[in-house]
Amino acid sequence: MATLTPQAVSIAGLNPTYSTAAGGGDKVACGERTFIHIKNGGGSPITVTLTATGSVRGQTVTSPTVSVPAAGERMIGPITADLFAGATDGLAAIGYSGVTTVTVAALRI
Repeated sequence: MATLTPQAVSIAGLNPTYSTAAGGGDKVACGERTFIHIKNGGGSPITVTLTATGSVRGQTVTSPTVSVPAAGERMIGPITADLFAGATDGLAAIGYSGVTTVTVAALRI
């Protein structure tokens, strides 16, 4: 499991660095302007799950899942603390149904 550092998008432009998705999942600092970009280079779709830790009026929030198609990509966010911050480290947990040829970048606008 790796902790992804959000890369700042700027007016000068950003050539983001992508990391290989970790088999045990990854983590990222929460932020109102933070999102993740997932690229699936494989021949089958994968599912990305953000572990929800928040609640609304005492009801647990369901962890959202996003299907990333084969040879496709998805941007997911914002990764807000009220929904995703872990109790022990304050980081959002990201899980993947598969990691072969999957890369991820954390971005902040």
